[in-house]
Amino acid sequence: MLVRPRRNRQNETIRSMVRETTLSTDQLIAPLFVVEGKNKIIPIDSMPGQARLSVDELIQEAKVLYSLGIKTVALFPVIEEKLKTPDAREAYNKDGLNFRAIQELKAALPEMMIMADVALDPYSSDGHDGLVDHKTGEIQNDATLEVLAKQALCEAMAGVDIIGPSDMMDGRVGFIRRALDESGFKNTLIMSYTAKYASAFYGPFREALDSAPKKGDKKTYQMDPANSQEALREGALDEDEGADILMVKPGLPYLDIIYRLKQSTYLPVAAYNVSGEYAMVKAAARNGWVDNDKVILETLTSFRRAGADIILTYFAKEAARLIHGV
Repeated sequence: MLVRPRRNRQNETIRSMVRETTLSTDQLIAPLFVVEGKNKIIPIDSMPGQARLSVDELIQEAKVLYSLGIKTVALFPVIEEKLKTPDAREAYNKDGLNFRAIQELKAALPEMMIMADVALDPYSSDGHDGLVDHKTGEIQNDATLEVLAKQALCEAMAGVDIIGPSDMMDGRVGFIRRALDESGFKNTLIMSYTAKYASAFYGPFREALDSAPKKGDKKTYQMDPANSQEALREGALDEDEGADILMVKPGLPYLDIIYRLKQSTYLPVAAYNVSGEYAMVKAAARNGWVDNDKVILETLTSFRRAGADIILTYFAKEAARLIHGV
């Protein structure tokens, strides 16, 4: 045989020399859950190794992450039930948990970039990403945009670096971009949840935030898992409306979407390695069915190979330690 592909695999030196895909802590964002109170670390049963953190503990965790090379965190506040209303007004409360967490983390660790979610489900008594018409049950797209813009402005005023609209309302990227620009926040990035699918992989996250819909589902605004062309349409719209980064969520079941979206845009593409994907690995590893560390690195590398420039993952801290060998 003249052609022997195995020659390029015979030892680690040659394998590393010809490796096509690399994984770095620079590409990782760590999602963190924040709760009211002090000295609180509340484990999330369905996400072993993850916890709801009070702001003081959040700051300490962010400092550890930064020391490991994780330079961006995404914050998700756990809102008390008594503060949830049909109009989700807590979403833009400048005295609220979300605003304070951003502000205090930025003051304590200014070099850490902070991403904040924009959607109404954590703040809504209905548990939906948009306002609900209680007569018809319809999610009100255009009325929701006004509230999302107020939320984004509140987060920008708190010091956030990246706005992450995860609501999937039509036109929200352009609406938020205009609101930010008109208020002097033209340098605030928007990482749009461009192709967010109506997935069964979000269960542990909704448990962590207690944000599941009280009635109905999210299929009228999140994407049909059977569709791929639609993701490209959403990407083109978000790009035209001023998004800086496009995201695909979930990650593993949608590697093809990451690849196709990357081929169709010049913008960076992010993948969200979601809670259900994390929980499956942890459950299998705890039972001894898979090697936790190897599966983490293989999973994150698959996102990079598919075309993701950025990965939001609950494995961020573990992955950083594995990458650095600590």
